[in-house]
This record gives sequence, C-alpha cells and structure tokens, in this order.
Amino acid sequence: LYSRYILLVSRFSCTVLQNEAAAQIPGSSLLTDCPPLGLETLKIDDFQLHASSMRHYGLGPHRGRLNIQGGLYEDDLYDGGWCAGRNDPLQWFEVDARRLMKFTGVVTQGRSSLWSSDWVSSYKVLLSNDSHSWVTLKNGSRDLIFSANREKEIPVLNLFPKPVVARYIRINPRSWYSSGSICMRVEIMGCPMPGDQRTRNEVTTTDNLDFRHHSYKEMRQLMKVVNEMCPNITRIYNIGKSYNGQKLYAIEISDNPGEHELGEPEFRYTAGSHGNEVLGRELLLLLMQFMCQEYLSGNTRIRRLVHETRIHLLPSINPDGYEKASEAGSELSGWSLGRWSQDGLDIHHNFPDLNSVLWEAEAQKWVPRKFHNHHVPIPDWYRSTNATVAVETRALVSWMEKIPFVLGGNLQGGELVVTFPFDRTRSVTALREATPTADDHVFRWLAFSYASTHRLMTHASRRVCHTDDFAKEDGTINGASWHTAAGSMNDFSYLHTNCFELSMYVGCDKFPHETELPEEWENNRESLLVFMEQVHRGIKGVVRDVQGKGIANAIIAVDGINHDIRTASDGDYWRLLNPGEYRVTVRAEGFSVSSKVCAVGYDIGASSCDFVLGRSNLSRIREIMQKFNKQPISMRQRLRQRRLLDT
Repeated sequence: LYSRYILLVSRFSCTVLQNEAAAQIPGSSLLTDCPPLGLETLKIDDFQLHASSMRHYGLGPHRGRLNIQGGLYEDDLYDGGWCAGRNDPLQWFEVDARRLMKFTGVVTQGRSSLWSSDWVSSYKVLLSNDSHSWVTLKNGSRDLIFSANREKEIPVLNLFPKPVVARYIRINPRSWYSSGSICMRVEIMGCPMPGDQRTRNEVTTTDNLDFRHHSYKEMRQLMKVVNEMCPNITRIYNIGKSYNGQKLYAIEISDNPGEHELGEPEFRYTAGSHGNEVLGRELLLLLMQFMCQEYLSGNTRIRRLVHETRIHLLPSINPDGYEKASEAGSELSGWSLGRWSQDGLDIHHNFPDLNSVLWEAEAQKWVPRKFHNHHVPIPDWYRSTNATVAVETRALVSWMEKIPFVLGGNLQGGELVVTFPFDRTRSVTALREATPTADDHVFRWLAFSYASTHRLMTHASRRVCHTDDFAKEDGTINGASWHTAAGSMNDFSYLHTNCFELSMYVGCDKFPHETELPEEWENNRESLLVFMEQVHRGIKGVVRDVQGKGIANAIIAVDGINHDIRTASDGDYWRLLNPGEYRVTVRAEGFSVSSKVCAVGYDIGASSCDFVLGRSNLSRIREIMQKFNKQPISMRQRLRQRRLLDT
C-alpha cells in the first residue's frame, strides 16, 4: 500500500541534458526543476563567496545569503547581507559552485537591518568557467538586465530565458535604492551536470520515505496511509480547528491507541506553530512513516518505544499560515510570510503569561502556603470569548490540559539550537537575561540530549546560521538568555501542566527546498528518537489509598526542587529527574503525608517509586460527623465544656 502511494505522489528530480561544458546557453529545459545551490542552507561555504568590495567585514560576501538575519546593532560582525564598499556599476557578487552547474535563475533580497534600507533594483548576470573570462547573459545582442527588489525583505526570483552551464556566476548590480546602498542577499538556482560526483557536503539516506512538501490534503492522506499500514499502533484524531476551519490533525502511536495506560508516560511533538517554518512539519510526517515501517520490520528500539510510550505527533498547528508560505514557495516566502495565524497572532507566544503570576505570588511570599509553585491557574480574562487568543492556541491549551503529557518538543525553524524555559526574563526591562527554572539541570540535559545527537548543532566548525554561535554552548540555550518572550508554549506547559516542553530549532532554512529534505531527515532523525526516550528518565509510580485505589491530583514534591507535579486521574505520575537520590514527599487532600527516598540511575528507564496513603485523622473525623449528620466541635468549645465540668 505504501509503495503504491509513493509511486502515486512522487515527483521526479530535474533531468539534466548533456550540454557542452562552456559558459553558453544550451537547449531549453524546465527551469523550475533545478533546486537552490545552498547559500541559505550553508551548503555553499564562505570561501565560495566573493565580491568586488565590502563596506566592512560584517557586510562581507559571506553574509550575502538569502534570508540571513542581521545583528541588532550596525557594524556588527554578523550583519544582514553583502554591501559593496562603493556605490558604482563596477561592483559584483560572485559564487563559485566548484563544479559545472546548469544555472537557471537568481533570487535576491535587500539587506536585513532594523536601521537601514538598502537593496538592488536591477542587475546583470555574468558567467565563467575559470573566473577570468566572463560572458554576460544576453537578450539577443544586448546585455540582459533583470529587475530586482523594490524593498528589502520580499525575495524576487528571476529565471533565465534558458539554462546556462558554468562554474562561476556573478551578479553585477546596475541600480539600487536611491536613499540606500548596494546591498544584497542571494540564492542561486541550478542543477549539477550529469555524472558529476557528489561533494563532501551532500548526505544521502537509505530510508524509503516520502521526501517532499505536503499540502494540507496531502498531509491528511499521508497520515491516513500510515494509519492503514499500522492500524494496531496508530490512531488519527484532531484537537480542534484553525481560524479558516481546517482540522488540526494529530496521530497517536502506541500499542493501545486511544487509551491512557497506567504507568505509561505520554509524549508529544508539535510543529508548524509558525506556518512558514515548514521543516518541522515535514520531519514529523517523516517520523510517523519511519516509526510505522521500523515497527513492522521488527526494529527492537522502535518497538520498545511504541510499547512503553504513548506518542502524539501534531505536524501542523498553523495550517492557514502554511498555505500562505507554500503558495509563495520555498525560496520566495521570505522570513515571515505565513508566520502568524490567519487573525495575525503568533501562536507559540499566545499563551497566558503565568510567569508574572507566579513571580508576583513569590514576591508576596504566598508560595507555598497560599499559592502553589505548579499548576498555576489560567486567569479568567484569558478564557473569555473576547480575549485576543487564537483558536489554535485555545485548542492546544485544551489538549494540554486533557492529556497528562510528561515531555514535549515543538519543532521550530530558522536556527540550529534547542531552547528551554524560562523564555521570559524576570527583569521587565531586560531584553535577554538568564532566567532558569527550578528544574534547570533537567532541562539542560534534555536540551543536550537532542543537540548532541544532531549532526550539526554541536559541530565546532559549523558556520553560524545568522548572528549567534550556539555551538559554543553545546547547541542549547536558556530561552530568556537568547531573547525574552512572554506567554510562550514552553513556559505555559511547565507552569500550568506537568509537561516539560522545549523548542528545537531544526535548521537554518525555515522552508528548505524539498531536495534538502533527505539530508535534513538524516540531520534530525537520531535526535528525534533520543529525545523521545528521555521521557523514561527520572521516577514514576502510582499513588494509592489503602484499598488500592489510585489517588488523583496528589502533589509530588522533590526536596530541593521548588516545582511540584501532580498525579493523573488514575493516580500514576512521572517525574523527570537526573541521576541521583531524592527525597520525595506526596500530599493529597484528606490523606496523611508520605515520604521516601527514590534513586534514579544512569540507564534509560524510570525508577519505580510507589506510595500508599492512609486517611488523615481530620478526614476521618469529618467522615464520621457527616455520616451521623453532626458538625465537628471546635477546640475552643471543647475547652469551655471541660472548664464547666471542672467547676
């Protein structure tokens, strides 16, 4: 069934005709077949980029990459594009493909800057095989001049009249914004020549998966195919609808789909809260295919995960935004088209700001007597119908409250880093400031488990995506240390539920060309599996009464960690912890308090730590009085009665 589906939906990569290896125009071909060379994805190294001049190092040719983002301040080492040192028609930007390519087009943007407006409005294209003799692309006998950008952010694609074969390609700006300078961000479209060997940067995969971008309808069809392939371990459901009425589909992977099994942790991956960050969406579609195939083939690692974990994959939180980005395409959607929901909200940062609620309670010294350090309630205003809350966010909140998730990851794009709570700084005026949770050591391990197993995140020699060298920090960072953001999904999940949530920024390119998907899958596959396995770290158990009935909503407190969790409806719980010994205390209304020491080992597999609670004396008295329809006598009344008897 799956093979038939692949045959039905697969697209053929570009067919490159044998042409003379010279800088000339060969026979006609489908121009759109050829993918980008990889300036945006960093497959093109810095040393392959050259320019006639540069204003300063931070605006050198190595920064002339499509969608690269500039630093906050001017003259930064990491500025937002290539800018020529002079404004004249003799300037050029050059790419050395290091092999013969069939070039088909150029994509350009202006400079990314908060303070400046710079872009090129027209340019010529020159080609060469030796970087000495250059041929200008012509329209008949005249040099061909391409119209370029009218502002700095929206990408503009210019396809050549016919493909052209060469090794080097130059862009020669002819006009630019009158109040600005010659500045560009660039991507080159082209195919390698037939028989050309792969370069050291290219990665292949042996997994037989559907490596392409999926529309909403195609995504739903693919999930259906996976469900039909593995009906005993999968279930498709939806958590709600988008603003435009598209259902938010999720797939569950478990040995008993549709049921919460006692003692089995719940895990979730989500993607696409920003509709233009498409890589995460496709990675989850690939992951569900992979897990189904590997389960059927008897892969012991996958079968253990499926049998011991209830896994939920939600690939597209913002399908409305995705449609906007996909209409423009992978190279032309820019940095923000489709990011927000249909009604203009950033879904990932649209959750209630519970940080300020908790921190105010701590400042008033209400914690823990008057205010819990966990399960912080949602303010009433947020639940009102006229609150500025996306329907997608409301659906996520309901889903997160309904299922007792233990660990979650939301896949983002545009960087290579894993972030962990808190995402908001305690200081209101601070733009970035380390703001750790009470579980900072656990979060750091969880983040490192993903980053360290990714092919690129911790690679010391890898180039930064934009402005931050996260490889120096082992590919991880506290969210507030990067940039402050109130109302994030990560902070909300930690403060309102039991679930520890992290963000995985899985690639520099938010919307990679589909030819990049096999390599991106190889980059992230092991990390996706390793992070899921971390749901089995720490302690787990069941809290019961003396009759053996599970106690719901019991508080699980760990000495030295100022953040508690609660039991699920059946009395089971999971507490993520690093290796060590911990004194754990359990409290439940109407029951006596119980404590014990629980040990966590280094191997994967949570340690069992069960509790049996007896009824408290006060609870027994209340039950007896209620049974005999009497009210308890206060201590003061009892003392008065004793004094009267003594006299």
